[in-house]
Amino acid sequence: MYLPTQFNETRVDVLHALMRARPLCTLVTTVESGLLADHLPVETSHEPAPFGSIRGHIARANPLWRGYRAGTPSLAIFQGPQVYISPSFYPSKARTGEVVPTWDYAVVHASGTLRFIDDCEWLRSLVAGLTRSHEMPRAEPWKIDDAPATYIDKMLKLIVGFEFSIASLSGKWKVSQNRAAEDRQGVIQNLRGAADADSRAIADMLASLELSGPVAP
Repeated sequence: MYLPTQFNETRVDVLHALMRARPLCTLVTTVESGLLADHLPVETSHEPAPFGSIRGHIARANPLWRGYRAGTPSLAIFQGPQVYISPSFYPSKARTGEVVPTWDYAVVHASGTLRFIDDCEWLRSLVAGLTRSHEMPRAEPWKIDDAPATYIDKMLKLIVGFEFSIASLSGKWKVSQNRAAEDRQGVIQNLRGAADADSRAIADMLASLELSGPVAP
């Protein structure tokens, strides 16, 4: 992806945090028939260093696991918060009028290779872990043991697991840090006053960059 220096986020822990917070990735692969794009919830691990790995599963009926060639590069895209930025957010608009709309967003690209796993116990462990993670906030979390064992066994036979070994990670944090200081503050104030969670998340990202040191002239 096009990645200007000022938008480049390289800290692995920060990239993993977004991947965990937004676990539905777009997995792009190449098979004999061409490009495939699948949208899959995944689990992100720090191991192995330095970039870690992701794990998930696909439907057994999905042609990906039979058509994928071992070692072929793949791309997992994690979309973070995103929001429209109005020129009216910028104090400089009143002075010069030389402003245009833009879009702020954060995204992570993980490049690597896939390994498919057709093993019932491995899949059971994966599904149990994914379920625990996403049910945790609920007052009465659902567990796979809440369903009849025979039913879970039947459902596990309908999926195939995968492990994605991450060879490289890149993050693009385009959150108005290329604007002048007064305009950055205008963006933060306007987004924090918005009703949607993505606006507030982008405001927090920009404010965090402000605290970490000079961002732009």
